[in-house]
Amino acid sequence: MNDLTVNVSKIIEAPITKVFDAWLDPIILAKFILPMPGMESPQVENEAHVGGEFTITMQVGDSKIPHTGKYLKIDRPKKLSFTWESPESVDDSIVTLNLTELPDGKTNIELTHVKFIDEKRRSNHEGGWGNILKKLDEVTSA
Repeated sequence: MNDLTVNVSKIIEAPITKVFDAWLDPIILAKFILPMPGMESPQVENEAHVGGEFTITMQVGDSKIPHTGKYLKIDRPKKLSFTWESPESVDDSIVTLNLTELPDGKTNIELTHVKFIDEKRRSNHEGGWGNILKKLDEVTSA
């Protein structure tokens, strides 16, 4: 089922550079990388350069769930691509963000996440990434 893909997009009420930079700043990233409403902010560590790695440790109930990856492409402020490894993903799972500057200081963000274990996990990630983009809008437009 490696061909399963999530595509989520959202117009963010903030300038493109602010939206892009939020993904690489561990303090800001911890404020919006929340796939479920009401989650505690995760622990985030990253080396924000191509080949650099990140770790996002999410607290889900009593469990700590690590999400790790490596930055594949950083083309500020238009494109960011990274691997995504978690207990719910397969090897070579990749997330790509394409950002487009819109009038009035807004940004369109298109998120694509490829390769999932099964349809249930793909669907869970679709909802999670949708919540993350909503929270990103709240954090960057504040």
